Amino acid sequence: MRQEELLQALEGGGLLDRLEPVYGEDAAGAARRLADLIRGYAGVFPGGEEDVLLFSVPGRTELGGNHTDHQWGRCLAGSVNLDTIACAAPNGTNLVRIQSRNHRMAEVSLDDLSIRPAESGSSVSMVRGVAARLREMGYTVGGFNAYTTTRVLRSSGLSSSAAFEVLVGTMMNHLFCGGVLTPLQLAQAGQYAENVYYGKPCGLMDQLACASGGVIAIDFADPASPVLRQVQVDLAKEGYALVIVDAGAGHADLTEEYAAIPREMGEVATCFGRERLSQVPYGQFLKELPRVRSACGDRALLRAMHFFQDDRRAAEQCAALERGDFQDFLRLVRRSGRSSFMNLQNVITCRDSREQPLAVLLALAEELLEGCGACRVHGGGFAGTIQAFVPLDRTEAFTRGMEALAGAGACHVLSIRSTGAAVLLP
Repeated sequence: MRQEELLQALEGGGLLDRLEPVYGEDAAGAARRLADLIRGYAGVFPGGEEDVLLFSVPGRTELGGNHTDHQWGRCLAGSVNLDTIACAAPNGTNLVRIQSRNHRMAEVSLDDLSIRPAESGSSVSMVRGVAARLREMGYTVGGFNAYTTTRVLRSSGLSSSAAFEVLVGTMMNHLFCGGVLTPLQLAQAGQYAENVYYGKPCGLMDQLACASGGVIAIDFADPASPVLRQVQVDLAKEGYALVIVDAGAGHADLTEEYAAIPREMGEVATCFGRERLSQVPYGQFLKELPRVRSACGDRALLRAMHFFQDDRRAAEQCAALERGDFQDFLRLVRRSGRSSFMNLQNVITCRDSREQPLAVLLALAEELLEGCGACRVHGGGFAGTIQAFVPLDRTEAFTRGMEALAGAGACHVLSIRSTGAAVLLP
């Protein structure tokens, strides 16, 4: 559908039935956002004669298994109701041009998809990496123009980078690959781009949760073909709100902190002649703690212990939700949070003892919850956000108390979105 036709349909309310399966009660608000998106596209890529497609990819929240995916373990994650959207159309060239609001345009020539170290850490590297991965898979990708905006909070643990990577793959999939790529393939292309081109070591959970939708339990024992299972949970029915609290501290210059976690876990696995910790029997690990400590150091030992315990907890959390025992799920969330703080050690960095924003937020959250609900570090850690499950009758007081310290707008009450990466319209 051409831009002007699509814009008129959105502004006239004629497409709400198409948006409701994704946005629910916020379909009218989504229509306004998409209308603004089309106007933004037209401002950057004037002409208006070509047909355009509208896309959406949600952010994600980690519910269980903190830093378990890169060790081929188990985790629990869900798509959230904050998304990145795009308006896109082929441009008949061999140049990909993606303009994200308030950012420089990312331009990538498909004539050269080799790794460029100078681009690492940039959106350009993600675009180039996804295109390179799809080409390796045997698909032909052409040039296109795209304009994007996002509600996924950056540096928040909601995986804004994974959402962008999966969005790029989704656009390429539907513009040039006939829409045949699965959520797993889109996720793997995004992870490849982040690992190899962007230069950040990460597991596959973030991209897979963004691509899949709903709450999913993932077992990465076979990393090439992880086992996924949908898990049904209705937080409001259970009487809880999912609140993400932003510490106001970004992830800049923290790549080495993140990289140290899989590296140190890998060193422990190597002690047992294995590539990943999931391949090491936990009983054998416990029997050989002195040798591990001597070979790898105390922090690596503790991080490995966190993996084994949180890997098991992720499966237990999934089982608790499936049998409808939300209180046991919350108990496990609390234990996971303590393990992340004490053993994984991804709440506080070693660089400056005066800067411990996540620890401060967690301490205050526990005080405000008074033994109800649960809270823990969210996502990769060190900066960004904490996650809290707050009783509905305490949500207003909790938000007010947290924002008195963290600042107005620091709290975000989220819901689980059932739809993953999607073509919205036409």
